[in-house]
Amino acid sequence: MDQVQTVSPDDAAPIGFVYGLGATMRALNTMAADIAPTDISVLIVGESGTGKDAYARLIHRWSPQGNTQLRKINCSAFEPGALFTLTNEATRTTSNVETLQSVYLDNIQELDPGAQRLLLSQLPDAEGANCKDERRARFISSSTRSLEAQVAADCFRRELYFRLNGACLRLPPLRERAEDIPALAEYFLNKHSTVMKKKAPPLSNKAIQALTAYHWPGNIRELENLLRKIVVLGDVQIALNELRSSGIVTNRPAIIAAGASLKVAARAASREAERELILQALERTRWNRKQAARALQISYKSLLYKIKQMEAFPGERENGGGED
Repeated sequence: MDQVQTVSPDDAAPIGFVYGLGATMRALNTMAADIAPTDISVLIVGESGTGKDAYARLIHRWSPQGNTQLRKINCSAFEPGALFTLTNEATRTTSNVETLQSVYLDNIQELDPGAQRLLLSQLPDAEGANCKDERRARFISSSTRSLEAQVAADCFRRELYFRLNGACLRLPPLRERAEDIPALAEYFLNKHSTVMKKKAPPLSNKAIQALTAYHWPGNIRELENLLRKIVVLGDVQIALNELRSSGIVTNRPAIIAAGASLKVAARAASREAERELILQALERTRWNRKQAARALQISYKSLLYKIKQMEAFPGERENGGGED
């Protein structure tokens, strides 16, 4: 899945980029552009779906090895012996720069102690990397967990961590860069509309508000999947209803003003608990509102009224959803 907007080699910009308006993403893109032309090892850390593969491909593409194929190894799927075989050929010493390879070690945190020991024996050390007559493969690694914490817990070899962490890119989750969601949504909508040769429905302001309010546990990958679904269905509301039924969009504490009375706080907590119960009932019944009303032991009209009052449902159609 392509989760990036890339700049071609013919363009003025020096590197493809992962879209972002905020300072964090701009700094990451600048750092990626700086380290790509070097042979330094790179560690990319971020939650699933934040764009680790995208950055790995871009760094390789704009490296001296960019005209070769990036060898990707999923570390969660290999035994130590198999990993040793796969990395051995790529790490063999050579004086021909054209035969250099980039190796992408995905999910490096999944390596067991035996695999970590074998991998460490394959990696070039600082002395070998600085020798003009000795050229080695470049390693790019990714992890969904903090390797510093893994090292502290004696789950990851300290020396291997420092060998892989020549430069570290820490990718923020999508929920921490909500300002990028509208532009990303439009990008994915246009992308899949073009691929499928289907006219995509426009995103209203209320739809954008709903996307921005969502927690996005699956990050950019989840956002792209949703926009693809909108293109396939040709209906924004159906896709948003499925998104809201997860309940994550409302899974946040109520904001209480400083100095509020206990009665006010209790009322706010009650509303939040009520909202959670309603969402759970709707999810269990696949948004069949009559069944949800019966499960909640309230009238159908009362449920419709309560849904209408919930701020987490912008753009909700009053007659939408199943009734039978």
